[in-house]
Amino acid sequence: MSRQSILKPLLLSVVLSGSAVGLSGCGYNTLQAQDEQVAAAWSEVVNQYQRRADLVPNLVEVVKQYASHEQDVLTDVAEARSRAGSIQLTPEALNDPQAMENYQEAQAQMTGALSRLMAVSERYPDLKADQRFADLQAQLEGTENRITVARNRYIQEVQTYNTTVRQFPTNLTAKVFGLDAKQNFSVDNEKEISTAPKVDFGE
Repeated sequence: MSRQSILKPLLLSVVLSGSAVGLSGCGYNTLQAQDEQVAAAWSEVVNQYQRRADLVPNLVEVVKQYASHEQDVLTDVAEARSRAGSIQLTPEALNDPQAMENYQEAQAQMTGALSRLMAVSERYPDLKADQRFADLQAQLEGTENRITVARNRYIQEVQTYNTTVRQFPTNLTAKVFGLDAKQNFSVDNEKEISTAPKVDFGE
């Protein structure tokens, strides 16, 4: 075996090792890990919103049995669910402020429509006494709590990532690799979602 054939793999190994150390030292690996954590946190937000959306058809059906003439409220819920479902925001699109705003607005409309639907139950004692309605109430309350937890975790993960993107020397690495700060929930909305909305069924 020639000396050159021995040195080539050795040189390649040294270069690769040096590159790995360099990338680690400049914060590249940290940025990648935090980017994955943000994506995972966002996936959980979407998952919980979807869980809420999945409850809506059954909820509407139960309410309709006792309050079929509340057509405006029932229509609002159906339309809000349709709007919320039509906006899909992938982790790759989280840097788009307009896309995030549209997503937040659609989910806020869903929250408002559900609140109005829940208020209807106050006028219908038989509806409030329905076991299916009670079960859906419990599921909705639990889902709203999980949404709050998921959104707060996302806010924290984005804050950590954005701090790393802006701090020296990792800001230089972020610039080289085109890693920008991510869009977070707006400040007003962050205050609003710090606690789960109360779902009051008058019990």
